[in-house]
Formats: sequence, structure tokens, C-alpha cells
Amino acid sequence: MRHGHPSRDPSNYKKEGIFLINRIAPGTSQLYIADVDGTNERPLLSNPVFEYHATFSPDGQWITFTGERNGDGNSDIYRVRTNGSDLQELVATSAVEDSVVLSPDGKKVAFVSTASDVVDYRANIWVLDLETGQQWNLTDTPAIAANSSLMNGYFRPAWSPDGEWIAFSSDRNTNWDGHGEETFLGLSGWEHTQELSVYAIRPNGSDFRQIATKEGYSLGSPKWSPDGKRIVYYEMTREATWDSHRPESVASANSSIVSVDFETGTDRVVEVGTSGIKTFPQYISQNEIGYHLKGGTKEGLYTTSGGYVNTTIRSPAWSPDGKKVVYEKTSWVIRPLGKKLYSWDSAWDYRFTDVFPQLSNQQDQVAMTQKQLGNSSIVTTTTKGENIHLVYNDLNSTEVDPSLVAQGLAGAFQPTWSPDGQWIAFGLGSWFTERGLFGGWLFRATTNGSYSEVLTSSTSNLTANTTAQNSGFPSYSHDGKKLVYRAWGAKSADGDKSQLGLRVLDIETKNVTVLTNEWDNLPFFSPNGTKIVFTRKTSPTNYDVCTINPDGTGLKVLTSSGANDAHAVWSYDGRILYSTGMFGFQYECALYDETFQPYGQIMVMDADGSNKRALTNSLWEDSMPSYLPNDVPNASSRTK
Repeated sequence: MRHGHPSRDPSNYKKEGIFLINRIAPGTSQLYIADVDGTNERPLLSNPVFEYHATFSPDGQWITFTGERNGDGNSDIYRVRTNGSDLQELVATSAVEDSVVLSPDGKKVAFVSTASDVVDYRANIWVLDLETGQQWNLTDTPAIAANSSLMNGYFRPAWSPDGEWIAFSSDRNTNWDGHGEETFLGLSGWEHTQELSVYAIRPNGSDFRQIATKEGYSLGSPKWSPDGKRIVYYEMTREATWDSHRPESVASANSSIVSVDFETGTDRVVEVGTSGIKTFPQYISQNEIGYHLKGGTKEGLYTTSGGYVNTTIRSPAWSPDGKKVVYEKTSWVIRPLGKKLYSWDSAWDYRFTDVFPQLSNQQDQVAMTQKQLGNSSIVTTTTKGENIHLVYNDLNSTEVDPSLVAQGLAGAFQPTWSPDGQWIAFGLGSWFTERGLFGGWLFRATTNGSYSEVLTSSTSNLTANTTAQNSGFPSYSHDGKKLVYRAWGAKSADGDKSQLGLRVLDIETKNVTVLTNEWDNLPFFSPNGTKIVFTRKTSPTNYDVCTINPDGTGLKVLTSSGANDAHAVWSYDGRILYSTGMFGFQYECALYDETFQPYGQIMVMDADGSNKRALTNSLWEDSMPSYLPNDVPNASSRTK
């Protein structure tokens, strides 16, 4: 059985420093088992850590599940007796292992893994022989190779009752695409949606075939009928896979529970067509199907025979006899600042941070937006996350709407230190979907918080003054005389290039220079001032990381994955850290909660785009990286 966590000898091992990242994921997750009517609920494990995605074995003797028992963010797979005894680790590596299911004869497990001999952490279906320890990849083979430039993940395996087949969902060969309203350059929402179809394959990797598909829809979480003749799954529009994991829209979105004949893929039957997001369908008997409804006031467990348990749970799975159900309960308590996370790079100590962390040139302070742990104000801390100091309280301003701040759509975003450490500049206003409606201003404040001033003009209502702009996401030049930032206006989504792109502000004269007129965002000056890194929407479905000279020449596009590559920042040594979607979804998109882009790995590359390397590999949305090294070279020597 695979075990591949980084080894380290604490007696002589010295870390190079701290690596800060933000994570959007539940704060706690614990497994429970109960009677099918919700009574007699009890914790499954006596020593829970962070577990989820449980299911019963076909003989009802085991429960398999995913756990992060080796570190926050690192998912491995386990099994345990239904009474909570005999806990066994099945596969544990630094890759994602998830969605494990036992075969009917109890001799094998199928599971999802992102393990790869090359740098390609896509989700694939694997099989493990429990007797011999042999493992093999079913879906990443030449026989069933898909278009590597498109989505290509495989999820939620399910054994047929006779053990001859494994059904699963996949977004293979589907286009990367966002969500929302149409703009002059694709959909307005950059976060990807997912189009799934249902497939089956034999455990030896042969006879791969498609069972069910519907263009523009997501067909997920297939399960077999007891006689093995039918497969049931949920079905929703591709756009609904975004709504399904967003708190503001989940209650108004819809899906259906559908079954088809396994042999032919025909005889399509809508088993449940009522309103609401219905997922995790499973045959409880030959003629009864259980499923989960999430969102709204009637969340809980349902059956097609009229059963209903009003409970806020996730990922339910019923026992083979239909008498028990196992599930997780999650909370969204935010990780404390500086919480230790799993370290994929053993040379660095991974720690949790709030958003937009920025290390001062003096290397002793970190500024950040306190979004998850506060009200989107600007604070500073020591590099150890201690002595939190409020620099600017956005709720004391007249520029932001407190209701939008509460939704995470407004606030004081992306602090940037002046080189002498005396000032912190930031954007104050409305962001994301609200950026074309409401104002955004550049501010700067003294680091002790005693004084602040506005640097650019805007207006509270952009639709009433269509020439005004929303300015945000600034970065100081290396000499402290300029700020680069992004501009947006009421007409930007229609293609008005006078309201698009990057601008450079001379802080002393307040003169503004137009640097670009494209769909650009999140600019940062390099440590030595010779380059600006930023994110550009390069096609209707894709964002890339780019660099440009401060005078507007020398544009270079550094990424080309076809997925979203964005949120780039400079590391202390002149390399570029960024978030990527190039490895695709690690799980079915619609099954996530409370997140934006339900995946995202952090990468590092040289300033010219070479030597790309993944620094995370989790099920969750990881972003906002920042190295806090123990020893830092002078900025003038960082020439990469």
C-alpha cells in the first residue's frame, strides 16, 4: 500500500522559513452514523481529526472514508468497522486520495488519486488489491487517453454488485468555462463550472465506455441498483454547479435524480424532479432511492418513498440493508492565523493566513486583509502571526457598504508596503461582481494607523457616472514613488478599453499613466522594480499570468495551461508564485460548499515562466501564497 509522506528528521532538520497560504475549506469535519430515520446518532470515530466522504462496504461490515489525519489539507483513505474499531490506513501519500469504496468481495478498493509520476495532479480512478498491495491507475492510460488541454478528471467510483464494473463520473474532453453573464470576452465569472458524464470500466482497465451524457449538464455520483441493471445519478445544468456551492444561490438552484439502463444507457427515468439541489443518490432497495437535499430550510435526507429527515449534514451514504446512514457534519469556523498546515515542501513550514499577505521590506511585519478572520480591514502582524495591529478599519469609512463587506464583496483589499515601511497602500471599495456598480479608491495609511488619505478618485455609484472608475489592487514600486493598480468601470464588461487595464499612479503628482487597456488585474512590481506581474484574461475562457516592463513594453505570457492561472505574486527571491486550475477539479464541483473556485493548486516558477512546480495538492481552494524566509537577500540582488 502506498505511503509517501515527506520524511524528515526533527533532530537535525532546519526549515528555510514559513510558507503562508489561505485555504477555503470547512474548519471542522466529523463523521457520524445513525439509524435511517436520524435517531441513535453517534460519532463514528473515538479520536476524530478531520474526516469526510464515508461509505459502507457492500457487506455492511466496514466504513471507508477520507481523512486528513496526517496534516491539514492532505487527504488519505481509511477504513474502520461500523462500531468505530479496527481503524486502518489504506493509502497515504502527499497526493489527494479520496472517494474510496470497497469491492463486493472485500478484496479490493477503488478510489480517486492525484498521484502521478509527472507533474500532472489530475484526479484519476485507481484500484488497490488489499491482499497483495498492488495498485493500478484505471483512467490515466493510453487506451482511454483524453485531450490533455481540456478538462480531464475522474470522480466518485462505484462498484457494480457483481464486482465486474466500476462506474464513475468524468469531465473528460469538456471545455473550460466560467459562469454568470455574457461580456465582450466570455462569461463574467472566472471560476469554472463543470460538465460531467457517467462512464464505466472493468477493474482491469478494459471495456471503458460512456453510459450517460447530456450536453451542457453535469451528471454525477453514479450508483448501481441492487440487481446491477440500472445506474442512478444527479443531473443539473452546468451553470447550476456554480450555484450549488455558493451560499447566495444554492437554495434557488435545481437538480434532478435520474436513472438509466446500464447496458444501453437508455430508458431514462427522472426519479425525482422537484426543486432544490439533490445529490448523493443511492438505491436503498430495488425500488427506493435515497438522496440529499442541500440549501434552504428543508435540507436533509429524503427517499423516493416519502422519507424525510431534516438535518444539516453532508455526503450521506446508506448501509446495504437500508437501516443505517453515515455522513459528515462540518463547521465553517475559520482556521486561526498561523495554524499549521500539511507541508508539501518539507523545507518550508506551511501556515494558514488571511488574504493578501505582504511581507515588509524590513522582513519583520506582514500586512494582510482580515477578510476571513475580521471585516476586511487592513492589519499587520509579526511574521509569527502575533501582535495583530489594526491599520485601517474599512467600516469606519463612507466608501463601502457594510452589507457588501459582510458578503465578502467589499472592503480594504490587497495591502502593499512602501519600501521604507512607513506606509501601507490598499484598495478600498467594492470588488468582484460589484466592481462595475460601485466605487473603488486607492488609499494609503501610516503603518501605525494614525493617518490615512485617498489617492485616486471614484464615485459611489458607477452606473450614474459611467466615466468614473473603480481603482484597486495596488502595488508599490521598488523606489516607493509609484503605485501600479487595476482599473474597472461600468462599461468594462462591454469592452470599453478606456476602463480596462493597468494604471500607474505617481504618488507625489497624482498623475496617472495608462499601462495597458486589456482585461488585466492584480499587478505587482518585482522586488528589483524591473517587471510587473499581473493576470490577464487572454481568451473567453482563460486567464494567464503575464509580465510587462514598467514602461509598458516587453509583454510576456508565462502560462498556457488552458485553465485559469492567476493571483500571481513575487517571492522574496524573484520567482513568481501563482494559483492554477491546470489540474482541474479534484472532486465533483456541485458537492462543495461555501467556496468560489472549488480547487486551486499553488505553483512557483522562475520569472521567465520556466521551472514550474506545484507547492500544494489538496481538495480545497488554496491561494494567497507568501514565503517568509529565515534569510533574505537584498532586493537589488534579486534578478531572476
